[in-house]
Amino acid sequence: MRAIFAPVLAALAAVVVGGGALVAAGVDPAAAFRSFARGAFATRHGIGETLVTATPLLLCGLSVALSFRAGLFNIGAEGQLLAGMLCATAIGTADSPAAILALPAAALGGAAVGALAAWWTLRRGVPEVLATLLLNFVLLHAVGVAVHGFLQEAARTYPQSDPIALVARLPRWLDGTRVHVGVLVAVGAALVLHHLVERSVIGLRWRAAGAAPAAARLAGFPVRRDLLTAFVLSGLLAGLAGGIEVTGVTGRLYESPSGGVGYAAIAVALLGRLRPASIVLAALLFGALDAGCAAMERDVGVSHGLGRALEGVAIAVFLALEAGPIRERLRRRPAGAEAT
Repeated sequence: MRAIFAPVLAALAAVVVGGGALVAAGVDPAAAFRSFARGAFATRHGIGETLVTATPLLLCGLSVALSFRAGLFNIGAEGQLLAGMLCATAIGTADSPAAILALPAAALGGAAVGALAAWWTLRRGVPEVLATLLLNFVLLHAVGVAVHGFLQEAARTYPQSDPIALVARLPRWLDGTRVHVGVLVAVGAALVLHHLVERSVIGLRWRAAGAAPAAARLAGFPVRRDLLTAFVLSGLLAGLAGGIEVTGVTGRLYESPSGGVGYAAIAVALLGRLRPASIVLAALLFGALDAGCAAMERDVGVSHGLGRALEGVAIAVFLALEAGPIRERLRRRPAGAEAT
């Protein structure tokens, strides 16, 4: 009941605060919320926009949750997502049949960034918070260099890439919407990760490394190898999210393309209590907020920033309700540091 109560109350608080903000701005709340519902879940198009927006949040949220369950404070989903976008674009715009490999290249790019963070943490003793955070900035500037340089469009006018090849684009499957096959890939990833974390031997070892790394070593678990695996798999999931955004939504790479999805995914993972099934619901909530607020901006002139504010309210209320369990989880020394 507690697991259900906290997210529901957080969502209700966001609705109440949003209604008060609309009244203060002189906007009819009823008209605004009708527009929100149409944009988020009351129409085919609205459902499609919610699913498309929730997809990268889900994959990055799974990435964050896997790391946290293994005791790694990995906040590098943003950089790993950008690496996936960069690799997908580099392969997808190539004038060769290899363009069809854009999505696998994105996943490998994210995994490579995760492996680099693992090397810094497990071999050089750099705290994973610093390693992953700094890599975010490296990848952000790498994207900027790419769209101003070797990946810039042929006309050399705008800081963006050429469109990726048609063979690299993900097919759409819901008429009248932007819903693409990547939505199904994200849901499949959640199912696979649920099995790995909750029902497999490697999942047991990840959880042991996160809860009690010293005890895990005494039990004979290969803690360092398991943490490396968690790092790489986390990067793969976030890189896959970036690749899906390029091949399924934007069709090309832009400067500063992610919109902070990798950072929002931390909140999605916490709201989902680090469990894949709950993260699916948390990602849908955030996707609905974003899609609904975009509709309110179009229909009644409400700033799209309201959606970000409501996300913040929901997160703040949830964290207040879950302060005890989260504090207990965060007070432990990161397993990556102990493994070194």
